[in-house]
Amino acid sequence: MSTDQRHAIDLLSRVRYGRLATSVRAMPFVAPARHLVDEGAVLLRMHSRLSDHRACSGSVVAYSADNLESGASTLWSVQFTGTARIDSPTAEQLAAFGPAPRRINGEEYIPVYLRIDPRFATVHTLEHSEAT
Repeated sequence: MSTDQRHAIDLLSRVRYGRLATSVRAMPFVAPARHLVDEGAVLLRMHSRLSDHRACSGSVVAYSADNLESGASTLWSVQFTGTARIDSPTAEQLAAFGPAPRRINGEEYIPVYLRIDPRFATVHTLEHSEAT
């Protein structure tokens, strides 16, 4: 794993949610996801009834997360690409995800999990100067 990938994964572990992006029939597609960093891979928890996971499994995807709304003096945004596949998390990983939502878009939330092994990573940082 490159230094950029390690740095991106470290930053990603500091937030809980991000956005998964791919294309479906040549159209861009973005979905929110809860993520968990585990041994250099990223596990995503998504709502199965939206079928977003089917569009992504076996495909090259991009995943991004940031702290842009955190109010921190140094802001960052991380993006990486890799192939997604449906996965079954361990009991420890399920516990680390924490409780799932009860409902999404008015429907009972039924989780499904994707695993992404990052191939390429990009980190952007924004540092603000002191107000004068």
